[in-house]
Amino acid sequence: MSGSVPYRNPGWAGNTGEFQLSEAQVRGDDFVGTRPLAGGHASGSASYPYMLEEKRPDAPLFEGPYQDRLDKILTRYPDKRAALLPVLNLAQEVRGHVSPETMDRVAELLELPRAYVRGVTTFYTMYNKRPVGRFLIQVCTNISCNLCGADDVMEAFLRYANTEPGETSAEGDFTVVEAECLAGCGFPTCVQINSRYYENVQPLDVPKICERLRARGR
Repeated sequence: MSGSVPYRNPGWAGNTGEFQLSEAQVRGDDFVGTRPLAGGHASGSASYPYMLEEKRPDAPLFEGPYQDRLDKILTRYPDKRAALLPVLNLAQEVRGHVSPETMDRVAELLELPRAYVRGVTTFYTMYNKRPVGRFLIQVCTNISCNLCGADDVMEAFLRYANTEPGETSAEGDFTVVEAECLAGCGFPTCVQINSRYYENVQPLDVPKICERLRARGR
């Protein structure tokens, strides 16, 4: 499917709150603020995960504020095994992906069999099992997005990054993958880039999105 898609949900019903925020402010980055690495209050420490632009595959897993968040996470569960998913989320935040060595370290910290941790990690697609670029671009190609041109959006990202699905672009900026569903079915095509959602994405939007991302931190 190509071209414009009629009857597109604009995804914006106007400002109904007391703060008089524009759509750009609501959807943008400026109003979000910075999430504390230590996790803030313990009740929310396990709810992140947070994918950072800077990927540090060799970084120490849990030191400083990350050790603080790990300690908070462990207080939220009846035993260490129950904390496995949020601890894997935290490990991925620190290093950008979850390598076999990282899985083994998590197994050691949580006193779990290494095979068990590897089985859980490889079951979930949300864990990157190998390094990814500064920006992990996940394009939803499930039915709602697919009917509204997701394949064309996926192709546009791959063409801009000059790469193949799952591979990282030469300069290390982009890794483009398909996502089974991003739970944004009312606003196809939905794209998740690191921890942020982009709704109603069309192929013509892709260069603008990528150029803005590429300019960050340069």
